Amino acid sequence: MTSTLASSRACTVRNGDIELAVHEYGPPDAPTIVLVHGWPDTHHLWSGVVPLLADEFHVVAYDVRGHGESTNPPDVSDFRLSELAKDLFAVIDATSSEPVHLLAHDWGSVTGWEAVCEPGAERRIASFTSISGPNLDHLGWWVRDRLARPTPRNVAGPLSQLVSSAYTAFFMMPGLPRWFFGLLGTERNWRLALRFMEGMPVDKAQFAPTLRADMVSGLRIYRANIAQRLLNPRERHTEVPVQLLINTRDVAVRAAGYADTERWVRRLVRQELPTGHWLPYSQPTVVAEATRQFVGSLR
Repeated sequence: MTSTLASSRACTVRNGDIELAVHEYGPPDAPTIVLVHGWPDTHHLWSGVVPLLADEFHVVAYDVRGHGESTNPPDVSDFRLSELAKDLFAVIDATSSEPVHLLAHDWGSVTGWEAVCEPGAERRIASFTSISGPNLDHLGWWVRDRLARPTPRNVAGPLSQLVSSAYTAFFMMPGLPRWFFGLLGTERNWRLALRFMEGMPVDKAQFAPTLRADMVSGLRIYRANIAQRLLNPRERHTEVPVQLLINTRDVAVRAAGYADTERWVRRLVRQELPTGHWLPYSQPTVVAEATRQFVGSLR
């Protein structure tokens, strides 16, 4: 698979004690799109997307703290969404003098939601394209509202998401998941897992040499955020235009969980796709074109 990652302009952005490995592509004076990955990826997640956007945009991708070449802080509390969002804003401020467009996947998207719902976020983020990562507060309210009116249809959605998210209970266990991924988290095994889950050719994905360590380190994001946000959801609105790319075959995030997103977003666009969780790997052209069209519609 061809990648332009080797030709990136690499730099480091600091947020306090955290150093973030940042890679820039395309013309520096073009509109900026910032790409944010999730677990257990690095900026390599976007290897198929970057070449499709860098002809028109200044594209910025970075390794989230605890992944790749970025700082790996020691504590679970260092991986709270509030801290991840501060990293994102630090990258935005360091790479663009104008509001940026945000494209994010998995926990990168969850972080994006945290950022766009901050007061005044629309002055720094011009748009947000979200893939396979809900706002955890919105999801918490959706579960509460459905269970408060426990009809079979209302209960079915949260139960379906609970089944799909069962793996997160394992991820948050002490000790065992670290041992599991430390032993079995090889690139070969992960490629086979993606092929099994997604039906995706194994050559569609590129990984950093830190994959096994990233799998273990990134588990702290689950422990730092899921229970806290779902059990105590906040009222989180945004003025930033949002595009949802909803994968109807997503093994981790069910489409039903986005049913109430209009309640929280002033301007929302939805696209439902018959695709799986790792859309940036399996369908980079779809991701790039949807982002390009959404950004173009806001000009």
